[in-house]
Amino acid sequence: MTPGWTLGHVVEALTGTRPPEPTPALLDFAIDSRMVGAAGLFVALPGSRFDGHDFVEDAFRRGARAALVHREMPGIQARRLDLREPTPLQALQGPGPWLLQVPETLAALQRLARYWRGRFPHLQVVGVTGSVGKTTTKEVIAQVLALQAPTLKNPGNYNSEIGLPLSLLRARAYHRFAVLEMGFYVPGDIALLCDIARPQVGVVTTIDRVHAERAGSLEAIVQGKQELVQALPETGVAVLNRDDPNVWGMAAAARGRVVSYGFHPEADYRAEDVQVLGLEGLRFRLRAEGRTWEVATRLLGKHAVYAALAATAVARALGLSWEGILTALRYARVRLRLRPFRGPAGALILDDAYNAAPRSTQAALDFLAAFPGERIAVLGDMLELGPYEEEGHREVGRHAARIVHALIAVGPRARVLAQAAAQAGLPEQAVIWVPDAQHAYEALRPRLHKDAVVLVKASRAVGLDALIRRLEQTT
Repeated sequence: MTPGWTLGHVVEALTGTRPPEPTPALLDFAIDSRMVGAAGLFVALPGSRFDGHDFVEDAFRRGARAALVHREMPGIQARRLDLREPTPLQALQGPGPWLLQVPETLAALQRLARYWRGRFPHLQVVGVTGSVGKTTTKEVIAQVLALQAPTLKNPGNYNSEIGLPLSLLRARAYHRFAVLEMGFYVPGDIALLCDIARPQVGVVTTIDRVHAERAGSLEAIVQGKQELVQALPETGVAVLNRDDPNVWGMAAAARGRVVSYGFHPEADYRAEDVQVLGLEGLRFRLRAEGRTWEVATRLLGKHAVYAALAATAVARALGLSWEGILTALRYARVRLRLRPFRGPAGALILDDAYNAAPRSTQAALDFLAAFPGERIAVLGDMLELGPYEEEGHREVGRHAARIVHALIAVGPRARVLAQAAAQAGLPEQAVIWVPDAQHAYEALRPRLHKDAVVLVKASRAVGLDALIRRLEQTT
């Protein structure tokens, strides 16, 4: 089997016709001309801000061997091959560059990934979805499996109709496992990704009202995430969070085996006696298969127990040994978006300003609860909650009242959060509402001291990254 891509593979994937070999090798794929490497293939995707077709010439200057386009490109100096019609067998030799004309570039990218997946029937694919925790879960599963055999995973948040195909194009014959995070905005998204990746194991973490503004309702979100479970074959395994009723309800949609994880007493992989050790990690007791293990891991926060349990369930479903699983968990590390650093007056700042939803914010507050000292939360608006916006902010406010000594709420939506915290018992003088990041800094700065621990979390559009920069720069 050819170890990597050639131009011949691309033609065969898009037309069903394999040209005579040899054909030029393709060393990578890119949708950003600045990222394309020598002998790479550039896929010109149209976008809301930029059209990749405008950067084909730049990609060729940087060494791209070929480009997929669906527009006429009269000014480009390249060898041309029209793949919109049946292509006669012809030699595809020489350095190029090649301009490959297709009906639609995104569909072509997805077709390439579907074709490439089909070349590796031995590859065991694990799909991971959920509203909260899917990236951490994907990372921990991949680390556990990688201790056993070469494992592919999608980098960063390459979990969309573009990112997942790009990830699969990196598969090689030596990979035994692939762990692929699957993102969701509207029903149908995950069904498409499953059609491309053909997972044998599917993991659903938790359901929250993230993207309800686009999906329309919690029910639509549940249905969209359930597409992963429905796509699994009869020989597949659905790994479901037993603590989330919306996730556990998906068990009825599975055609194959169902395995559960969580704190629920009936979970197949169950955690007990969790000790949160702050920045040092976790300890907990794991019960499964009629046995008990003591688990120590460097993963942070009680919510990370779910990722460890899901990874264990997946690994056992794929035949890995307990010894290998426990060893991998002991050394597992996830590069968290939450970033600790020392701020003004020696205060410990927990920077989690990248994104926010009700479940993830409550999990971050639970992590904050493990720290001694004065706990302060700077919490901003949570966006894209649609009809659940007010309810979601109230939930977080009530949860914060049980954990923090002081709360600074930022943004118009966070007024509700502040009100709920005060109604739940947080003293009135400990609750401050401000309109933006600048005012948040002015409210927070006088409260900082060496024993203060500050959680900063909000949706990215709130701009609390500006607050973080001020805290890093102030001594």
